[in-house]
Amino acid sequence: MSKTSRKILVTGFGRFPGAPSNPTTPLVARLVRAARRHGLDCVAHVFATRYAMVDRELPALIAEHRPDVIVMFGLSGRRRHVSIETAARNRVSTWFPDAGGAVPPRTAIAAGAAASLRGRAAFSHLLAAARTTRVRTRLSRDAGKYLCNYVYWRALEAAAQPDGPRHAVFIHVPPVGISSRPRARAKRHSFTPDELFRAGKAILLAISRR
Repeated sequence: MSKTSRKILVTGFGRFPGAPSNPTTPLVARLVRAARRHGLDCVAHVFATRYAMVDRELPALIAEHRPDVIVMFGLSGRRRHVSIETAARNRVSTWFPDAGGAVPPRTAIAAGAAASLRGRAAFSHLLAAARTTRVRTRLSRDAGKYLCNYVYWRALEAAAQPDGPRHAVFIHVPPVGISSRPRARAKRHSFTPDELFRAGKAILLAISRR
C-alpha cells in the first residue's frame, strides 16, 4: 500500500471520573488538522470513556474507514512522560467505573486469551521521532487496566484479522499543567498542550511513513 493511500484513524477520550477534562480531546482534533496539511488521510474520533462505547464505535469506525493505521491517545494522571505503549494486557479493573458508572464483570478482557498483545508499530522509530521534539517521551510496557488498555486490546484484536489495520499503537499523555503551586512546579515538569501536540505529531508522521 502506498503512503498516499493510507487511511489513519486517530482517537482520544473524553472526560472520566477524576478527570473533568481530557487533553486528548483537543489534541486529536489538532493532530488531524496538522496531518491533513501534510497530505495524510486522517479521521479523528473521541470516545466517551465508556466500555460500551468502545465496543460499539471502534468496530464501526474500522468497518467504515478501513484504516491502515490506528493511533490512539489517552490520559494517565500519574505519567510524567509521553508514554508509547508497547503492549496491551488482557486485564481490566473491576472496581474503577467508567464515565457511565459501569464496571466490567471480570478481570480478563478476553477469557482464555494470551496475557498480552504486542502493539503493531516500530516503537524505537516512534520514540526517536518524538524525542526530536525535546518532549519527554518513553516506551512503556504497562498500559494500565482502564479504558486506555481496553481500547488498545480491542484495536490489536482487529489488527490481527486478515483485513485489519497494519499498525496500531497507543500513547498515554500526562496531564497538562500538573500543578500551579511553585514548589510542585519545581519538582515536576508541567506539560503544555503544545508539547503534547509536538510529540503526538512526530509520532503520527513517523508511523505514517512505515
